[in-house]
Amino acid sequence: MDIGKNIDIKRFIDERPISGYQWLLVVLCFLIVAADGMDVAIMGFIAPSIIADWHISRPAFGLVMSAAPIGLVIGALAAGPASDRIGRKGVLITSVFLFGVFTIATAFTNSPATMAILRVLTGIGLGAAMPNTTTLLSEYAPQRKRALLITIMFTGFNLGSALIGFVAGWLIPAHGWRSVLVFGGGLPLLLIPLQIWLLPESARLLAVRGATSQRIGKVLGRVCSARFNGDETFISNEPPLPTKKPIGVLFSHGYGFMTISLWVTYFMGLLVIYLLTGWLPTLMKDAGLSVSAAANITAMFQIGGTIGAILVGWIMDRTRPAPVISAAYLGGAVCVLGLAWIGAMSSSLAMLVFAAGFCMSGAQTGLNAFAPSRYPTVARATGVSWMLGMGRFGSIFGSAFGGALLGLGWQFGAILAMLAVPATLAAIALLVAQSTHVDEAHAQTEAAH
Repeated sequence: MDIGKNIDIKRFIDERPISGYQWLLVVLCFLIVAADGMDVAIMGFIAPSIIADWHISRPAFGLVMSAAPIGLVIGALAAGPASDRIGRKGVLITSVFLFGVFTIATAFTNSPATMAILRVLTGIGLGAAMPNTTTLLSEYAPQRKRALLITIMFTGFNLGSALIGFVAGWLIPAHGWRSVLVFGGGLPLLLIPLQIWLLPESARLLAVRGATSQRIGKVLGRVCSARFNGDETFISNEPPLPTKKPIGVLFSHGYGFMTISLWVTYFMGLLVIYLLTGWLPTLMKDAGLSVSAAANITAMFQIGGTIGAILVGWIMDRTRPAPVISAAYLGGAVCVLGLAWIGAMSSSLAMLVFAAGFCMSGAQTGLNAFAPSRYPTVARATGVSWMLGMGRFGSIFGSAFGGALLGLGWQFGAILAMLAVPATLAAIALLVAQSTHVDEAHAQTEAAH
């Protein structure tokens, strides 16, 4: 195949078949996101046991539950600009190391204050991991399959969250809640040698940052199974921008209103998901279910989210993505209203929890696939990570709000019915974002002219 002298990296990736190495990259990012999902969800599954062991109130433990999301905000806001400045690979490896080490350290705490501090530090690593896996994979996935590949990657988050639920149901009765944290922190540390060996740097970022053609050709050739002569010129067509500072791009003409709309959507979606996954086991235990049954039913939310994410991503590659994601958020609103209606002791509880996960996690994962192409390479990691970071305030609010509502005496039905409101607002905000976006294909056409 005659590759030619001037190579547009995005077009080159889009026009070639997906290589074995690109599938390997999907698997690597899947494993990272699965480890992320385990550590994000882990506190919800062990919370009832810690509360009983330490004899503390639920509102008091709500502060521990909201600690990791605070770290997630810090990690996301810092990781995006760092990744756009120094590269995706190094920031990603560092983030996995941080959340693995601090999760294990959390297993050896004996007070809520110490646990909260370690969960903040864990959250910094968690917050840096997800936007970088999303950005790196989006830059190596061909556009015709991008949403599907990214949503497949994000099924790792749902499966990781479900896995830690089943692990908690098995380990807690036999070895106590601390063993769950050791398990959840040990697995990501096993991934670091694979990351060092196999993760590539972003070829598009290297081109934007002025790396040598030899370096870009080596990375791109390895990932796409291509051979270069060594005298090619690699380019990454980008829209004209008023600033090269990543954060400034987010609010420049054509991006500002879209950025705010994406933040609102992510905030509302995470509020619903975190309140459900963080407090649903406790709500069900209070209603009369065993700890093991509550953990297993809550895990159905993540399993439903896994299937929903794949279906949403598949449809997004075949039609306009924003209405697809918006419809999924509205489906989530209907499901949580259904849960409120049937009550915690209904025989249909597991089925509706599954359906709520299918819609809410499917929509949230689709949003992660939707966002990267809305920003140019120079600010892509910043755009994605700041959407995740600002949206994480929804997870903080959801975690703390759930504990406060329980402290006020709110019951299963009332809390779940309330969650239909933010799910609906997420759907509306996403449609606003779609109406104002500057997508990657349009931006490249404008740059070419």
